[in-house]
Amino acid sequence: MPVKMIAVDMDGTFLNSQQNYDREKFAQLYQEMKQQGIRFVIASGNQYYQLKSFFPEIASELSFVAENGAYVISEGEEIFCGEIEPEIIREVLEILADFEGGHVILCGKNSAYIAEDEPAAFVEYASKYYHRLKKVPDLLQVTDDTLFKFALNFPADQVEEMLKRLQEVLGDKVIPVSSGHEDVDLIIPGIHKAYGLAKLQELWGISASELAAFGDSGNDLEMLKLAGYSYVMSNGHPKVKVAAKEIILSNDENGVLLKIEELLTEQ
Repeated sequence: MPVKMIAVDMDGTFLNSQQNYDREKFAQLYQEMKQQGIRFVIASGNQYYQLKSFFPEIASELSFVAENGAYVISEGEEIFCGEIEPEIIREVLEILADFEGGHVILCGKNSAYIAEDEPAAFVEYASKYYHRLKKVPDLLQVTDDTLFKFALNFPADQVEEMLKRLQEVLGDKVIPVSSGHEDVDLIIPGIHKAYGLAKLQELWGISASELAAFGDSGNDLEMLKLAGYSYVMSNGHPKVKVAAKEIILSNDENGVLLKIEELLTEQ
């Protein structure tokens, strides 16, 4: 089956270690994708406002499965927006208060929120991923937004242990997934990147066998399992590599763009 839709994760996948990509090469490939009628989708745990900043000229043409599937925007139109019940937000924040050494960002449709007493270094780190970030006295008081994700940050050597602990204490309120080096996202059960992509597939009449997906982390697993063509970066997590049809060059070796070029040529 020919590829009709290409979905890329950003950090560790499409973006190199400098948080950038070969813009000239991508521009050429994007024109080729358009000519072949292939939809290009950004599927990331990151915030929509941050993701679209990477594609200033064409953001209004693209589709974004942002916040790990909780917020789906296509050509500037909202397709789907998830929501965590206020009662669950409160329960989860109370549970997280017992996790020492971690940092919490509460993610919503209009903005992400961070406690005023977070250290400046973490606020600066968070601002890279959340272009709309508000400091608030207390995360429990954020009530005037649709909230759909928690983003947590732990020292890198504690992430695996924290994931296990979170799975034990959270039950099925929210699902912890690794979203990169030091980060863990708590997402709505059943709402992940594959869920967001399925919304777009439905809209466009594209089957999973016509989807090519690229990823590197735990939050890419469902998307990679869904796609007829699945690729994991050589820098990807060992647990994620087993889910892919093929392991490709790393994010610092232009792995995604070279594979897209190959797919376009084969068609």
